[in-house]
Amino acid sequence: MYLFLLMWGVLVADSSGAQDKPNILLIYIDDWAWNGTPIGMSESMANSFMPILEMPNLEKLARQGMKFTNAYGSPQCAPARVSLQTGQSCPRSGFTLVLGNPKDDYYDTRPAYRNLPVVPNIADPSLDADAVTIPEALTPLGYVSAHIGKWHMYSDPGAEGYAVHDGDTDNKPGTPDDPEVYASDPKLMFSITEKAIDFIEEQSKQGNPFYCQISHYAMHSGAQCLEETRKKYAAHPKLQAYYKTLGKKAKNLTARNDPATWLGMGEDLDGRIGAVLASLEEFGIADSTYVIVVSDNGYRHSELQVTPGMTQPLHGHKWWAWQAGIRVPMFVTGPGIAAGSVFEGNVANYDFLPTFVEWAGGDSATLEDIDGLSLAGYMAGEKPDETFLNRNLYFHVPHYREEIPHSAIISGQTKVMHFYEKPDLPMMFDLATDQGEVSNIAGEQPETHQRLFGEMMQYFEEVGARLPKANPDYNPAVYQNLKNYEKYMMWGPFDGKRPLEVDEQ
Repeated sequence: MYLFLLMWGVLVADSSGAQDKPNILLIYIDDWAWNGTPIGMSESMANSFMPILEMPNLEKLARQGMKFTNAYGSPQCAPARVSLQTGQSCPRSGFTLVLGNPKDDYYDTRPAYRNLPVVPNIADPSLDADAVTIPEALTPLGYVSAHIGKWHMYSDPGAEGYAVHDGDTDNKPGTPDDPEVYASDPKLMFSITEKAIDFIEEQSKQGNPFYCQISHYAMHSGAQCLEETRKKYAAHPKLQAYYKTLGKKAKNLTARNDPATWLGMGEDLDGRIGAVLASLEEFGIADSTYVIVVSDNGYRHSELQVTPGMTQPLHGHKWWAWQAGIRVPMFVTGPGIAAGSVFEGNVANYDFLPTFVEWAGGDSATLEDIDGLSLAGYMAGEKPDETFLNRNLYFHVPHYREEIPHSAIISGQTKVMHFYEKPDLPMMFDLATDQGEVSNIAGEQPETHQRLFGEMMQYFEEVGARLPKANPDYNPAVYQNLKNYEKYMMWGPFDGKRPLEVDEQ
């Protein structure tokens, strides 16, 4: 399959002059908070970056290109990956969460949800085979595509147009148990990078324009790093001070909860980013290659608290459509992108497909049933108009798991949240002045809330999004005994102002 596609790509390149087209390299990071890099994402927020973490290669890339301060992923990694590949929002794709493969068609009627306040929905169990993916859109334009690392869409990457891939991988390979592998190849980041570089070298020799997606398992939980890197951070004065605050509990730290391991993982990952960037220089294609570094979903890194006085900048966590769950770091460099530029408009993971098509010389307007818009013009310096700046972004999680069923719409700097357990409690936030989503202002601006809520529900109807319903068998006693009940209440809907959590004080 690989040889056939590779030969086919060469023939197309030779006959169309496609070798003059730019290459596209996407470095996809797993579970990385908006403030999880050493690069400040907001000038007004001292906690919008990780002070101790050293990532010089990422910082260099950011200086050479564009920083996106309002980039959005999805509340969970698998739905984010589907949106990236298809240009579709999660409510449109139907892949809204990883739930296994329930037998139901619409509502999730498994016993675990029998007595909860609402009847949740199922999610599509795999990437829709009929959706046009990135390589399927780029192959006719002369591109050869590779996907290296974590796939997690329960489908065959080869069937989606990838000439080189690692198969239908999920989270399991990302935390190797073999001590030798752990020691030399934490999170498989070294072997993943080597395979990607081999692909890049082969395509550069053949003169093929390529799309290469390096989907890292870092920075996912189960932190791993090289031992020498861990020791470096463990010796840092702020880490030493942190260990002292733990007292005797410091002896019980494991790789999973030692900040030095997570910080070391970040620095080791940066080294692999640097290796790929160096290969572009070595093969003479750096100036003709777009490089994107972005995360799949947001997170809440407790390592921030190692620096005294630093508090969490955003509310929530992965799994939720609160800002901490969906806002992500994003940096892009490449032909025509001004060094040191910043883009403050809202962009989403489903914007990548049309952007890549435009870069490849195609027409993104020919893509059907997508929600994304091409960012190519904006990266080249075009100023966004009000229509783009105020377009609606949609997030939909109609499930119980780590979260409770909810949805969100963001238009410019206004955000409406809707929780299906309390449909009569309106929620709206001004992200321009309240990035932490502390003050619910829906009562102060009811017309704006009603307009955006109505647009969200109309969109859900248009794309056939599944919606929860009130549960006639709701039993409060059963609900209150759930292990996640306290988090459900803490991160659920509220009127007025919410109390700050300990790490937000």
